[in-house]
Amino acid sequence: MAVDSAVPLKPDKNVDIVEEGEAPSLDLKTLVLASLGWTIFEDTCQDLESNAAVTYLRNYYRRIAPVEHWPNLITGYLHNPSTADLVLLRLANHYQLTVVELLALALVLAVEEDPMTGQAIAYLQSNTSGARPTLGLIETALSVFFDTDEGFWIAGHLISGRSVAVGIMSVHNPGDPLPERLISIPTNLVLALRGFKANGLAASAELSPMELPATVHQLATKHARSLSATENSVLVIRSASLQEGRATAQLLCRELTKQASFISADVTDLLGLGPVCIVSDVLPVFEFDLSPSEQKKMPVIAGYTGPRLALAGLDGNISSENGSLLQWHVTAPTYPERQALWAKYLHNDELAEKLARKHIHSPGRIKELADNAYREACIDQRSQTTEEDVESANWSSDGGNFSALAQAVRFKIDDSTLVLQKNIKKQLNNLLHRCENRELLDQNLGAAIRARYQSGVRILLVGPSGTGKTLVASWLANKLGLPLYRVDLASVVSKYIGETEKNLANLLAKAEAFDVILLFDEADSLFGKRTEIKDSTDRYANSQTNYLLQRIETYRGIIVLTSNSRSRFDGAFTRRLDKIIELPLPAPDERRQLWRSHLGSSHSLSKKQLNQLALKSDICGGHIRNAVLSAEVIALSEDRQMNFADVIEGVASEYRKLGRQLPAALKTYLT
Repeated sequence: MAVDSAVPLKPDKNVDIVEEGEAPSLDLKTLVLASLGWTIFEDTCQDLESNAAVTYLRNYYRRIAPVEHWPNLITGYLHNPSTADLVLLRLANHYQLTVVELLALALVLAVEEDPMTGQAIAYLQSNTSGARPTLGLIETALSVFFDTDEGFWIAGHLISGRSVAVGIMSVHNPGDPLPERLISIPTNLVLALRGFKANGLAASAELSPMELPATVHQLATKHARSLSATENSVLVIRSASLQEGRATAQLLCRELTKQASFISADVTDLLGLGPVCIVSDVLPVFEFDLSPSEQKKMPVIAGYTGPRLALAGLDGNISSENGSLLQWHVTAPTYPERQALWAKYLHNDELAEKLARKHIHSPGRIKELADNAYREACIDQRSQTTEEDVESANWSSDGGNFSALAQAVRFKIDDSTLVLQKNIKKQLNNLLHRCENRELLDQNLGAAIRARYQSGVRILLVGPSGTGKTLVASWLANKLGLPLYRVDLASVVSKYIGETEKNLANLLAKAEAFDVILLFDEADSLFGKRTEIKDSTDRYANSQTNYLLQRIETYRGIIVLTSNSRSRFDGAFTRRLDKIIELPLPAPDERRQLWRSHLGSSHSLSKKQLNQLALKSDICGGHIRNAVLSAEVIALSEDRQMNFADVIEGVASEYRKLGRQLPAALKTYLT
């Protein structure tokens, strides 16, 4: 093993360390601890106090003493090293460390591994500096290995050497004189040198295995070849799903025969990470959480020139101070790839084909839903997973953790529940077909559409309060078999600059990956018209709107926005919408259907009374619902069936909420 020394070792021709015909067991730890013993036993005539530290050092010293020429000892060892030190020697060779640095490293490593070494050092330093060695102690002990007549300064060599520069060893308490400064080795490197997984800074995430599409495997092979071509190369992996991004990074690391080590990009102390990467064949993967306008630099690792990976969402910008940088946008799997993934997990080709066509899920979401659907089947003691199991899992499993920014809307709305005019129903059916065919809609169209086509569907439902906008969104979700989440604007909107965009970016990225429908009630508060810039507040509000306009155009999922008026929206925004459906106040015929639908059969109202309600009370479905509930409360309180007077009381309550007078034709029925 070739390890350079800063001073001539001046070895004798032969190294004789044989006692009684047998070669003693030597390693670097034995050599450095014997040198510590030399500092007290070589010229000591009087008896030393008997304690564990003295006994410990005497045992190591006697393993090799007497030694006629210590420089020969280390020279001979380096020509025939112990297998226990090969990893340490490879690290020293990689960084071209000197023999002085190697021996100092062996000593500080022994302190971390063996508590008795720390006790012995504390004894030698009279407990003034603790268990870690000072530069002064190292200077004294290691001088035995070198011919230092020319005044070679071991402490100065160490503190300015490469081992400190790359983080293999650290020098502490900078305010003290050099001889009193302590020297240590990072815990992660201690673990790595002894074959253990590093913790904390360079911990490898234990991820459940995830099957990735064939195209991802192919691209991983190509990117691995690219990363190996130059030093300090950087690849930014962008994915809406952190789970999928991590799985992709692990696949790429396997292509490079490395182990992925996931590290937060916010970690500032990376000293020692480079040597850990070298010893453990680790590839650092930095995880970024960026807002749309945020820019961050790729961390630089001292002593490491290999490839680096970055995991990021779809927003923000990452740059690199040294080395080339490429970006890899991990796209959603195609229909054949989704079908293959579903088939692998469900073992049902027919169901796999149906689910792949119906849902545009990421690989991670497919695995999650398949696992949860199997559990749904197990609850009913079935061995075969059904489509109903998958649909139930899709509604019940919050894999994207949407609850922090949105609430699930679980209304079961079918065709009979939705009471609308015929032309509105026609528009909704057309919208349903658009959503069902959104992935492949551009296949047979011209190049101008295919070049910029995005599979997302953006819908605006406009109408007065209570006309059924949320019901329409629920109906669409039920028809498509997709979960519906109402965005909590109070959680999304922040007073801090950039936080609103970051929250929205996070929400939209998760919604894309998990293929859910997002509902923005009163969307004009977020997507409203841009204003004339008069101060910094206006500038920030406009930049927020600009981001939303750009992001919604590239969004791959389904968004439903509701508002009382379309005039509140910016013209540039309405151009980006795929459908605008206006829900007017119901006409008498629709109101009659609404009353029947809400009243059910447990009432005493006649057909004439129903017609009178439909003709005289010009309220919409939401108010009809509230009126029926109020009437039922009155009837239940008197333990009887609901009657016309109860309903009129409920209608009167709704008119009062609206600030309007109850029609004169209905007032006569008030009790």
